[in-house]
Amino acid sequence: MDYLFTEQQIMIRDLARQIAKDKIRPVAAKYDESEEFAWEIMKVLSDSDIFGIYIPEAYGGLGGGVMDMCIVAEELSKACGAIALGFAGTALGTFPILLYGSDEQKKRYLPDIAKGKRLAAFCITEAEAGSDAGSIKTTARKDGDYYILNGTKQWITNAGEAEVYTVIAMTDKTKGARGASAFIVEKGMKGVEFGKKEKKLGIRASATREVIFTDCKIPKQNLISKEGMGFIVAMKTFDSSRPGVAAQAVGIAQGALDHAIEYSRKRVQFGQPISSFQAIQHMLADMATQVEAARSLVYATARMVDAGAKGVAKESAMAKLFASDVAMKVAVDAVQIFGGYGYMRDYPVEKYMRDAKITQIYEGTNQIQRNIIAANLIKESIKA
Repeated sequence: MDYLFTEQQIMIRDLARQIAKDKIRPVAAKYDESEEFAWEIMKVLSDSDIFGIYIPEAYGGLGGGVMDMCIVAEELSKACGAIALGFAGTALGTFPILLYGSDEQKKRYLPDIAKGKRLAAFCITEAEAGSDAGSIKTTARKDGDYYILNGTKQWITNAGEAEVYTVIAMTDKTKGARGASAFIVEKGMKGVEFGKKEKKLGIRASATREVIFTDCKIPKQNLISKEGMGFIVAMKTFDSSRPGVAAQAVGIAQGALDHAIEYSRKRVQFGQPISSFQAIQHMLADMATQVEAARSLVYATARMVDAGAKGVAKESAMAKLFASDVAMKVAVDAVQIFGGYGYMRDYPVEKYMRDAKITQIYEGTNQIQRNIIAANLIKESIKA
Protein backbone atom coordinates (compact mmCIF):
# COMPACT_ATOMS: atom_id res chain seq x y z
CA MET A 1 0.00 0.00 0.00
CA ASP A 2 1.25 3.49 -0.86
CA TYR A 3 1.25 5.69 2.25
CA LEU A 4 2.38 8.78 0.32
CA PHE A 5 5.66 9.20 2.15
CA THR A 6 7.76 12.25 1.41
CA GLU A 7 11.10 11.75 -0.32
CA GLN A 8 12.87 12.11 3.03
CA GLN A 9 10.56 9.56 4.66
CA ILE A 10 11.24 7.08 1.85
CA MET A 11 14.96 7.60 2.36
CA ILE A 12 14.55 7.12 6.12
CA ARG A 13 12.46 3.97 5.64
CA ASP A 14 14.95 2.45 3.20
CA LEU A 15 17.90 3.25 5.46
CA ALA A 16 16.22 1.77 8.55
CA ARG A 17 15.11 -1.27 6.54
CA GLN A 18 18.68 -1.87 5.32
CA ILE A 19 20.10 -1.59 8.83
CA ALA A 20 17.44 -3.99 10.11
CA LYS A 21 18.20 -6.51 7.38
CA ASP A 22 21.99 -6.31 7.33
CA LYS A 23 22.90 -5.46 10.92
CA ILE A 24 20.07 -6.40 13.28
CA ARG A 25 18.49 -9.56 11.89
CA PRO A 26 21.79 -11.55 11.87
CA VAL A 27 22.42 -10.82 15.58
CA ALA A 28 18.87 -10.69 17.00
CA ALA A 29 18.92 -14.26 18.33
CA LYS A 30 22.39 -13.79 19.81
CA TYR A 31 21.34 -10.73 21.79
CA ASP A 32 18.08 -12.37 22.84
CA GLU A 33 20.09 -15.27 24.24
CA SER A 34 22.82 -13.19 25.92
CA GLU A 35 20.43 -10.43 27.07
CA GLU A 36 23.17 -7.87 26.37
CA PHE A 37 22.40 -4.31 25.34
CA ALA A 38 23.19 -3.99 21.63
CA TRP A 39 25.69 -1.15 21.72
CA GLU A 40 27.15 -2.20 18.37
CA ILE A 41 23.76 -1.54 16.76
CA MET A 42 23.34 1.74 18.63
CA LYS A 43 26.66 2.81 17.06
CA VAL A 44 25.31 1.93 13.61
CA LEU A 45 22.15 3.95 14.26
CA SER A 46 24.24 6.83 15.56
CA ASP A 47 26.52 6.82 12.53
CA SER A 48 23.43 6.82 10.29
CA ASP A 49 21.86 9.88 12.04
CA ILE A 50 18.81 7.77 12.93
CA PHE A 51 18.57 9.18 16.46
CA GLY A 52 18.08 12.70 15.13
CA ILE A 53 15.19 11.94 12.82
CA TYR A 54 12.42 13.40 15.04
CA ILE A 55 14.52 16.24 16.52
CA PRO A 56 14.32 19.76 15.00
CA GLU A 57 17.17 20.91 12.78
CA ALA A 58 17.81 23.81 15.16
CA TYR A 59 19.01 21.26 17.73
CA GLY A 60 21.04 19.06 15.42
CA GLY A 61 18.30 16.75 14.17
CA LEU A 62 16.80 16.07 10.76
CA GLY A 63 13.57 17.93 11.47
CA GLY A 64 11.13 15.04 11.15
CA GLY A 65 8.31 14.23 13.51
CA VAL A 66 6.40 11.41 15.14
CA MET A 67 5.61 9.92 11.73
CA ASP A 68 9.31 9.63 10.91
CA MET A 69 9.99 8.14 14.33
CA CYS A 70 7.25 5.55 13.73
CA ILE A 71 8.68 4.59 10.35
CA VAL A 72 12.05 3.84 11.93
CA ALA A 73 10.58 2.03 14.95
CA GLU A 74 8.53 -0.21 12.66
CA GLU A 75 11.39 -1.10 10.34
CA LEU A 76 13.84 -1.87 13.14
CA SER A 77 11.22 -3.89 15.03
CA LYS A 78 10.67 -6.14 12.03
CA ALA A 79 14.12 -7.53 12.80
CA CYS A 80 14.12 -7.19 16.61
CA GLY A 81 11.65 -5.38 18.83
CA ALA A 82 14.15 -5.36 21.70
CA ILE A 83 17.04 -3.76 19.85
CA ALA A 84 14.62 -1.24 18.35
CA LEU A 85 13.84 -0.10 21.90
CA GLY A 86 17.26 1.51 22.22
CA PHE A 87 15.95 3.99 19.66
CA ALA A 88 12.29 4.09 20.70
CA GLY A 89 13.03 4.30 24.44
CA THR A 90 15.31 7.24 23.75
CA ALA A 91 12.48 8.97 21.89
CA LEU A 92 10.20 8.44 24.89
CA GLY A 93 12.78 9.97 27.22
CA THR A 94 13.34 12.87 24.82
CA PHE A 95 9.73 13.91 24.22
CA PRO A 96 9.32 15.74 27.58
CA ILE A 97 12.26 17.96 26.62
CA LEU A 98 11.01 18.40 23.05
CA LEU A 99 7.48 19.28 24.17
CA TYR A 100 8.07 21.30 27.34
CA GLY A 101 11.79 21.94 27.75
CA SER A 102 13.20 25.45 27.74
CA ASP A 103 15.35 26.56 24.83
CA GLU A 104 18.38 26.30 27.11
CA GLN A 105 17.46 22.72 28.05
CA LYS A 106 16.94 21.82 24.40
CA LYS A 107 20.30 23.29 23.43
CA ARG A 108 21.99 21.43 26.27
CA TYR A 109 20.56 17.94 25.65
CA LEU A 110 19.02 17.53 22.21
CA PRO A 111 22.15 17.83 20.02
CA ASP A 112 23.90 14.94 21.80
CA ILE A 113 20.74 12.84 21.70
CA ALA A 114 20.32 13.61 18.00
CA LYS A 115 23.87 12.46 17.32
CA GLY A 116 23.37 9.28 19.34
CA LYS A 117 26.07 10.31 21.81
CA ARG A 118 23.61 10.02 24.68
CA LEU A 119 20.57 7.77 25.00
CA ALA A 120 17.55 8.86 27.02
CA ALA A 121 14.97 7.22 29.30
CA PHE A 122 11.65 8.19 30.84
CA CYS A 123 11.01 7.51 34.54
CA ILE A 124 7.46 7.42 35.85
CA THR A 125 6.61 3.81 36.86
CA GLU A 126 7.13 2.68 40.46
CA ALA A 127 6.42 -0.49 42.42
CA GLU A 128 3.06 0.88 43.56
CA ALA A 129 2.44 3.23 40.66
CA GLY A 130 1.97 1.40 37.38
CA SER A 131 -1.43 1.99 35.79
CA ASP A 132 -2.18 4.24 38.77
CA ALA A 133 0.50 6.80 37.92
CA GLY A 134 -1.03 9.21 40.44
CA SER A 135 0.35 7.06 43.26
CA ILE A 136 4.01 7.86 42.64
CA LYS A 137 6.05 8.33 45.81
CA THR A 138 9.32 9.72 44.44
CA THR A 139 9.74 13.22 45.81
CA ALA A 140 11.60 16.33 44.74
CA ARG A 141 12.19 18.85 47.53
CA LYS A 142 13.25 22.42 46.71
CA ASP A 143 16.49 23.39 48.46
CA GLY A 144 17.75 26.79 47.37
CA ASP A 145 19.03 26.52 43.81
CA TYR A 146 18.54 22.74 43.76
CA TYR A 147 15.95 20.00 44.05
CA ILE A 148 16.64 16.92 46.15
CA LEU A 149 15.19 13.73 44.65
CA ASN A 150 14.39 10.60 46.67
CA GLY A 151 12.62 7.48 45.49
CA THR A 152 12.83 4.48 43.17
CA LYS A 153 11.55 4.12 39.62
CA GLN A 154 10.88 0.60 38.36
CA TRP A 155 11.06 -1.20 34.97
CA ILE A 156 12.71 1.72 33.20
CA THR A 157 13.64 1.08 29.57
CA ASN A 158 17.28 1.98 28.75
CA ALA A 159 18.05 2.40 32.46
CA GLY A 160 21.75 2.17 33.18
CA GLU A 161 22.61 2.60 29.50
CA ALA A 162 21.04 6.02 29.00
CA GLU A 163 22.78 9.24 30.02
CA VAL A 164 19.68 11.47 30.19
CA TYR A 165 16.59 10.70 32.33
CA THR A 166 13.33 12.61 32.38
CA VAL A 167 11.76 11.95 35.77
CA ILE A 168 8.30 12.56 37.23
CA ALA A 169 8.43 13.29 40.98
CA MET A 170 6.14 14.86 43.57
CA THR A 171 6.98 18.41 44.59
CA ASP A 172 3.79 18.83 46.63
CA LYS A 173 2.06 15.64 47.80
CA THR A 174 -0.91 17.60 49.16
CA LYS A 175 -2.01 18.50 45.63
CA GLY A 176 -2.27 14.95 44.30
CA ALA A 177 -1.60 14.73 40.57
CA ARG A 178 -1.24 18.51 40.41
CA GLY A 179 1.70 18.25 42.77
CA ALA A 180 3.90 16.32 40.32
CA SER A 181 6.75 17.91 38.41
CA ALA A 182 9.14 16.80 35.66
CA PHE A 183 12.94 16.94 35.85
CA ILE A 184 16.02 16.14 33.81
CA VAL A 185 18.53 13.96 35.64
CA GLU A 186 21.89 12.89 34.26
CA LYS A 187 23.66 9.60 34.75
CA GLY A 188 26.65 10.22 36.99
CA MET A 189 24.96 12.74 39.22
CA LYS A 190 25.58 11.99 42.87
CA GLY A 191 22.71 9.99 44.33
CA VAL A 192 21.70 8.21 41.10
CA GLU A 193 22.08 4.43 41.12
CA PHE A 194 20.67 1.54 39.10
CA GLY A 195 19.19 -1.77 40.18
CA LYS A 196 19.92 -5.14 38.65
CA LYS A 197 19.05 -5.74 35.02
CA GLU A 198 15.67 -7.48 34.95
CA LYS A 199 15.35 -10.91 33.34
CA LYS A 200 12.30 -10.78 31.10
CA LEU A 201 10.03 -12.99 29.01
CA GLY A 202 10.75 -10.94 25.89
CA ILE A 203 12.63 -7.85 24.67
CA ARG A 204 15.64 -9.37 26.39
CA ALA A 205 18.19 -7.22 24.57
CA SER A 206 16.56 -4.11 26.01
CA ALA A 207 17.89 -2.92 29.35
CA THR A 208 15.22 -2.73 32.06
CA ARG A 209 16.31 -1.64 35.55
CA GLU A 210 15.32 0.32 38.62
CA VAL A 211 16.55 3.91 38.83
CA ILE A 212 17.22 4.79 42.47
CA PHE A 213 17.46 8.38 43.73
CA THR A 214 19.01 8.91 47.15
CA ASP A 215 19.33 12.60 48.10
CA CYS A 216 20.06 13.27 44.43
CA LYS A 217 20.84 16.96 44.08
CA ILE A 218 19.90 18.48 40.73
CA PRO A 219 20.01 22.15 39.65
CA LYS A 220 16.69 23.98 39.62
CA GLN A 221 17.39 24.69 35.92
CA ASN A 222 16.63 21.00 35.32
CA LEU A 223 12.97 21.46 36.19
CA ILE A 224 10.94 20.97 32.98
CA SER A 225 8.34 23.71 32.50
CA LYS A 226 7.26 24.58 36.05
CA GLU A 227 6.23 22.89 39.28
CA GLY A 228 2.91 21.07 39.09
CA MET A 229 3.20 20.33 35.36
CA GLY A 230 4.55 16.78 35.78
CA PHE A 231 1.44 14.83 34.85
CA ILE A 232 0.58 17.11 31.96
CA VAL A 233 4.13 16.59 30.67
CA ALA A 234 3.75 12.83 31.12
CA MET A 235 0.33 12.55 29.46
CA LYS A 236 1.29 14.75 26.50
CA THR A 237 4.48 12.72 26.17
CA PHE A 238 2.42 9.53 25.93
CA ASP A 239 0.19 11.12 23.29
CA SER A 240 3.32 11.49 21.13
CA SER A 241 5.09 8.28 22.14
CA ARG A 242 2.23 5.75 22.03
CA PRO A 243 2.16 5.79 18.22
CA GLY A 244 5.81 4.72 18.49
CA VAL A 245 4.86 1.71 20.65
CA ALA A 246 2.14 0.96 18.12
CA ALA A 247 4.70 1.17 15.30
CA GLN A 248 6.96 -1.21 17.21
CA ALA A 249 4.01 -3.60 17.48
CA VAL A 250 3.31 -3.30 13.74
CA GLY A 251 6.95 -4.05 13.02
CA ILE A 252 6.91 -7.14 15.25
CA ALA A 253 3.70 -8.32 13.59
CA GLN A 254 5.07 -7.74 10.09
CA GLY A 255 8.30 -9.53 10.94
CA ALA A 256 6.38 -12.55 12.24
CA LEU A 257 4.14 -12.53 9.16
CA ASP A 258 7.12 -12.37 6.81
CA HIS A 259 8.67 -15.40 8.47
CA ALA A 260 5.34 -17.28 8.37
CA ILE A 261 4.89 -16.64 4.64
CA GLU A 262 8.44 -17.71 3.85
CA TYR A 263 8.16 -20.86 5.96
CA SER A 264 4.78 -21.82 4.49
CA ARG A 265 6.29 -21.80 1.02
CA LYS A 266 9.15 -24.08 2.04
CA ARG A 267 7.45 -26.48 4.44
CA VAL A 268 6.15 -29.52 2.54
CA GLN A 269 3.44 -31.80 3.93
CA PHE A 270 1.31 -34.31 2.06
CA GLY A 271 3.53 -33.73 -0.95
CA GLN A 272 2.99 -29.98 -1.30
CA PRO A 273 3.95 -26.70 0.40
CA ILE A 274 1.60 -25.89 3.26
CA SER A 275 1.01 -22.50 1.59
CA SER A 276 -1.15 -24.37 -0.91
CA PHE A 277 -3.65 -25.34 1.79
CA GLN A 278 -6.63 -23.03 2.13
CA ALA A 279 -6.50 -23.15 5.93
CA ILE A 280 -3.00 -21.64 5.88
CA GLN A 281 -3.90 -19.17 3.13
CA HIS A 282 -6.79 -17.86 5.17
CA MET A 283 -4.58 -17.46 8.22
CA LEU A 284 -2.03 -15.50 6.20
CA ALA A 285 -4.75 -13.36 4.61
CA ASP A 286 -6.22 -12.47 8.01
CA MET A 287 -2.78 -11.76 9.47
CA ALA A 288 -1.83 -9.46 6.58
CA THR A 289 -5.15 -7.61 6.73
CA GLN A 290 -4.82 -7.04 10.47
CA VAL A 291 -1.25 -5.75 10.10
CA GLU A 292 -2.27 -3.37 7.32
CA ALA A 293 -5.21 -2.07 9.33
CA ALA A 294 -2.96 -1.46 12.35
CA ARG A 295 -0.38 0.29 10.20
CA SER A 296 -3.01 2.57 8.69
CA LEU A 297 -4.26 3.60 12.14
CA VAL A 298 -0.73 4.19 13.41
CA TYR A 299 0.27 6.35 10.45
CA ALA A 300 -2.97 8.36 10.56
CA THR A 301 -2.45 9.04 14.27
CA ALA A 302 1.21 9.98 13.84
CA ARG A 303 0.25 12.46 11.13
CA MET A 304 -2.41 13.95 13.43
CA VAL A 305 0.20 14.47 16.15
CA ASP A 306 2.65 16.08 13.70
CA ALA A 307 -0.09 18.35 12.36
CA GLY A 308 -0.64 19.70 15.87
CA ALA A 309 -4.17 18.35 16.20
CA LYS A 310 -5.69 18.98 19.61
CA GLY A 311 -6.89 16.12 21.77
CA VAL A 312 -5.08 13.14 20.23
CA ALA A 313 -5.14 11.07 23.42
CA LYS A 314 -8.02 8.94 22.14
CA GLU A 315 -6.39 8.24 18.78
CA SER A 316 -2.98 7.51 20.31
CA ALA A 317 -4.63 5.09 22.73
CA MET A 318 -6.53 3.44 19.87
CA ALA A 319 -3.35 3.01 17.83
CA LYS A 320 -1.43 1.51 20.73
CA LEU A 321 -4.33 -0.75 21.75
CA PHE A 322 -5.15 -2.07 18.30
CA ALA A 323 -1.60 -2.49 17.01
CA SER A 324 -0.39 -4.32 20.11
CA ASP A 325 -3.37 -6.69 20.09
CA VAL A 326 -2.68 -7.36 16.41
CA ALA A 327 1.00 -8.00 17.14
CA MET A 328 0.16 -10.61 19.74
CA LYS A 329 -2.42 -12.37 17.57
CA VAL A 330 -0.26 -12.37 14.45
CA ALA A 331 2.78 -13.63 16.35
CA VAL A 332 0.76 -16.46 17.91
CA ASP A 333 -0.62 -17.38 14.49
CA ALA A 334 2.90 -17.35 13.05
CA VAL A 335 3.99 -19.85 15.70
CA GLN A 336 0.98 -21.99 14.78
CA ILE A 337 1.93 -21.96 11.09
CA PHE A 338 5.42 -23.12 12.00
CA GLY A 339 3.88 -25.92 14.05
CA GLY A 340 6.28 -27.70 16.39
CA TYR A 341 9.21 -25.84 14.88
CA GLY A 342 7.63 -22.55 15.88
CA TYR A 343 7.93 -23.55 19.52
CA MET A 344 11.66 -24.14 19.20
CA ARG A 345 14.22 -21.41 19.82
CA ASP A 346 16.14 -22.55 16.75
CA TYR A 347 13.42 -20.77 14.76
CA PRO A 348 12.67 -17.04 14.96
CA VAL A 349 8.92 -16.75 15.53
CA GLU A 350 8.76 -17.72 19.20
CA LYS A 351 10.86 -14.62 19.90
CA TYR A 352 8.37 -12.44 18.04
CA MET A 353 5.61 -13.85 20.23
CA ARG A 354 7.57 -13.12 23.41
CA ASP A 355 8.49 -9.63 22.25
CA ALA A 356 4.92 -8.82 21.16
CA LYS A 357 3.45 -9.34 24.63
CA ILE A 358 5.08 -6.31 26.23
CA THR A 359 3.46 -3.96 23.69
CA GLN A 360 0.11 -4.77 25.31
CA ILE A 361 1.51 -3.76 28.71
CA TYR A 362 3.97 -0.87 28.74
CA GLU A 363 3.20 2.81 28.23
CA GLY A 364 -0.22 2.03 29.66
CA THR A 365 -1.80 -1.42 29.62
CA ASN A 366 -4.43 -2.03 26.97
CA GLN A 367 -7.06 -1.94 29.70
CA ILE A 368 -5.94 1.61 30.52
CA GLN A 369 -6.04 2.48 26.79
CA ARG A 370 -9.68 1.36 26.71
CA ASN A 371 -10.38 3.61 29.70
CA ILE A 372 -8.81 6.55 27.88
CA ILE A 373 -10.75 5.86 24.70
CA ALA A 374 -14.07 5.47 26.53
CA ALA A 375 -13.53 8.61 28.63
CA ASN A 376 -12.86 10.64 25.50
CA LEU A 377 -15.86 9.19 23.67
CA ILE A 378 -18.12 10.15 26.57
CA LYS A 379 -16.60 13.64 26.78
CA GLU A 380 -17.10 14.15 23.04
CA SER A 381 -20.72 13.05 23.22
CA ILE A 382 -21.41 15.59 26.00
CA LYS A 383 -19.88 18.41 23.94
CA ALA A 384 -21.90 17.37 20.93
